[in-house]
Amino acid sequence: MIAELVGETDALWHERRRARLTSRSRKRAVGAGVKHRLVLVDRLLATLVHLRHGVSHNVLACRFGVDRSTVTRAIAEVRPLLA
Repeated sequence: MIAELVGETDALWHERRRARLTSRSRKRAVGAGVKHRLVLVDRLLATLVHLRHGVSHNVLACRFGVDRSTVTRAIAEVRPLLA
């Protein structure tokens, strides 16, 4: 089931990300800078756990080994894809 969900949302997520990066003037080349510490699968899992069980962003951040703001941003990016 998760694999199907990843397959359905992967292209849309990358398309939205690419559009967001190219819509503004950049100081660096596209693709430069810090890489995501949460890959799409982890972002989906964090979002689904948060929506289904109401787990806080702090708990998810500890679980995935990232900062709370990373989890907050990931959920904000993935949630519209699931709608």
